[in-house]
Amino acid sequence: MTIADTLRSQLRVPMFAAPMFLVSGPDIVIAAARAGIVGAFPTANCRTLADLDAWMARITTEIADFRKGEDHSTNLWAANLIVHRTNARLADDLALVRQYKPPIVITALGSPRAVIEDVHSYGGLVFADVNGLVHARKAAEAGVDGLVLVCAGAGGHTGEIAPFAFVPEVRRFFDGMLVVSGSMTDGRAVAAARALGADFGYAGTRFIACAESLAPDAYRQMVVDAGLDDLVLTRALTGALASMLRPSVRDAGFDPDALIESSKATYNHRGTENKAWKHVWSAGQGVGSIDSVRTVAEIVDDFALDYDAARRDLARE
Repeated sequence: MTIADTLRSQLRVPMFAAPMFLVSGPDIVIAAARAGIVGAFPTANCRTLADLDAWMARITTEIADFRKGEDHSTNLWAANLIVHRTNARLADDLALVRQYKPPIVITALGSPRAVIEDVHSYGGLVFADVNGLVHARKAAEAGVDGLVLVCAGAGGHTGEIAPFAFVPEVRRFFDGMLVVSGSMTDGRAVAAARALGADFGYAGTRFIACAESLAPDAYRQMVVDAGLDDLVLTRALTGALASMLRPSVRDAGFDPDALIESSKATYNHRGTENKAWKHVWSAGQGVGSIDSVRTVAEIVDDFALDYDAARRDLARE
């Protein structure tokens, strides 16, 4: 069996609940593992190292406890590290990673090279978050175990390449594990990613509107109420392309159409409390299929039903 086969054998559905800034916390990670998928959170969601220590201690303890009797549960979970040189806390976060040994570490915004040796030293796997071929090649050359392909349709900092192009292009130079993001709001999308040649799906937006999310109630409800036409693609927030909810942009006092036209970071919240990500909220292109706030367990149940149905349909072809 390959490493991907081994991981999939431990999951009810081959998918991750993606780490989302200011949204994913220990409740989502633990509930995801109990439901049989990989839950993930960004270490940057913890304001202090003490908070991160407490989160990781809780995750490892609770997952170890329920693994003894849960039918669908898995002991897989992931920590997401920003590895860019501007992250002054990287070394300290990495020290806690070595202590608590998350089975998977997902790197973002920089080269994964700085963390690979540490994570591999305890038997963990490193996945790099990439949204283009240049970054994918660099991460592959660094020696990662997997790549998270941020495709067109993903929420937050998004990609511009369709999965139907991204997956086969990356497969030309990388034979490790591939995770596909972008409109992963049901199990049929996960099955489609597998049919493409990827190993796992990566669902973010669907888990914003879950009971265990750190998102404010108003954010959850906006995701439920929104459709595809309610998204704004803009570089105005950080200079990188991001998919945001139009109503939240408007509520923050900004013209959504003006942000769309910007080709660089022009969003300025000074003098207001309307900070990007905290008050201007993101979502991916699958937002229109979300019609209720549900628990992680209920969401994964739906994913499993759809995934199994899609596999049966494909087997009949």
